[in-house]
Amino acid sequence: MQTGYPIIPETITIHLGNPNDDGKNITIPFNGYVKNVASSELYPTWPENALRANIYAQISFALNRIYTEHYRSQGYNFDITNKATYDQNFMDDRVIFDSIGTIVDDIFDSYIVQKGSPTPFLAQHCNGITSVCNGLSQWGTLALAQNGYSPHDILRYYYGDEISIETDVPVGSIKESYLGTPQKMGSQGYSVKTIKNELELVRKNYPAIPGIKSENDIFDVDTLNAVIAFQKIFNLVPDGIVDKGTWYKLQSIYDSTKNLEDLIADIQLYEKSRAHYTDPLKLGDQGDSVKTVQHLLSTLAYFDPDISVLTVDGVFGPKTEAAMMAFQRKYGFTPDGTVTQSTWRALNENYANIINNLPFETFAGKAMPYPGYVLSLGLRNRDVETLQMYLSAIAAYYPWARDVEVSGYFDNQTYEAIQVIQKQTDIKETGIVGDATWLAISNLYNKIITQERV
Repeated sequence: MQTGYPIIPETITIHLGNPNDDGKNITIPFNGYVKNVASSELYPTWPENALRANIYAQISFALNRIYTEHYRSQGYNFDITNKATYDQNFMDDRVIFDSIGTIVDDIFDSYIVQKGSPTPFLAQHCNGITSVCNGLSQWGTLALAQNGYSPHDILRYYYGDEISIETDVPVGSIKESYLGTPQKMGSQGYSVKTIKNELELVRKNYPAIPGIKSENDIFDVDTLNAVIAFQKIFNLVPDGIVDKGTWYKLQSIYDSTKNLEDLIADIQLYEKSRAHYTDPLKLGDQGDSVKTVQHLLSTLAYFDPDISVLTVDGVFGPKTEAAMMAFQRKYGFTPDGTVTQSTWRALNENYANIINNLPFETFAGKAMPYPGYVLSLGLRNRDVETLQMYLSAIAAYYPWARDVEVSGYFDNQTYEAIQVIQKQTDIKETGIVGDATWLAISNLYNKIITQERV
């Protein structure tokens, strides 16, 4: 990731094709790129306020790709693709509309930011007719502009009140975040501090990486050992030197780990307030059941670009309806946006499938979420093994709990241990594990793990 306060780049490198296609790369002036995208996605006859709002979003999206090094950190040699399915629509050698070109010349040195962050905002947008997303609707901006909305009002309508626009930003050349000097034993500075911080997060999912005790900016022995372990895991030369290859591999793994951390936090919050199906849900409805639907859809969206990430606010608004329709289209339901019992069941099944296929190491230091179905006597699988591991840990810590053998088979010993915990936590003593019992066991296990880490 780029450090320092963002500037407007003089140029941008575009890959003509999908990221893994053999298409060529072209490097052109940044403002020329924005003119091309705007002319490819917008109509020059639209009201000026609509055009300006859209162009702010297009500028910010491109700058975010550059400053987060979205592609370069993955080893690609370009900043952005020309495909709207991945980024924004760019057509090589197309005609630029005069009205659009004039606006771009006026505002290309401006971009959207969110409160508290200098990074250009990833302003997602789509046309709002043939494609929908959790962001700006280009055709929707037309109606808002016709109703007197300013460009800022339009952007806040779609992205919230926390956004603002940075203007008159300097133009200059941008260097990659890797500064060209390999970091090794004895190195000191901001780059070393970045390496240490990122390794500490990555090691949560890769426990073979040893911890780094010091929080300073010096490349010490702990850092050396952590770097070597990281290099071994990802098939890099284990020399303990952070060269360009190791730097960008670390950036890539760090970003994916951070995204997964956010996802797991959302999942665990959801497990505490999960609602059950009662009645059909549709546009205008509110409540915990809507929150559950929004969470399920947002979790699926992490792995499916056709579904939009939603704000879990319990209000079934147009964005929730659009995301629900996208899910229904994908899984063979009538795309009416209404959550029936069958779509509710399909949402939960797909959610459970994602949870059950996440690597076990993802949940290092915390209990896994409820797998989405009841565990009972005679079952044999990985979820039972996980459950037994938690039961065994609880028994080692609480004298009242019963220990079990971690075999993956739900036997009588496991059944009785479950009953003991249910009695202790005021749950009906059925000996089977539904969501309430799993949550009670998870809470006990998490308390133990937290105390062991302190």
